[in-house]
Amino acid sequence: MSGGGGLKRMLASAVVVGVSEARGRIFGHMLNPAGQISAHKILRKKLIGDKVAEWYPYDIKNDDPRVMARGEEERRLKLEMLKRRGKGPPKKGQGRRAVKRNK
Repeated sequence: MSGGGGLKRMLASAVVVGVSEARGRIFGHMLNPAGQISAHKILRKKLIGDKVAEWYPYDIKNDDPRVMARGEEERRLKLEMLKRRGKGPPKKGQGRRAVKRNK
């Protein structure tokens, strides 16, 4: 009698596997009978990069050379003002590290 029950169980499991495979093909599901960790769920999601990019307004500073030139001019003037007061950046090789090394 145990032989009949074993056959019945084998047939039932084969039917379940066949039905789950068919369901996966029809509905586009990923079969994972072993239950292993998979990145399929994450990769299936829509990409959101374009949506995020729409949140931020267009910035004219990146395209207009006059705006870029004005920003560069302001930076240069500020640097000159700091140099006149003695607060500008040191010459190359004369910074804090070089002073420490020479002590």
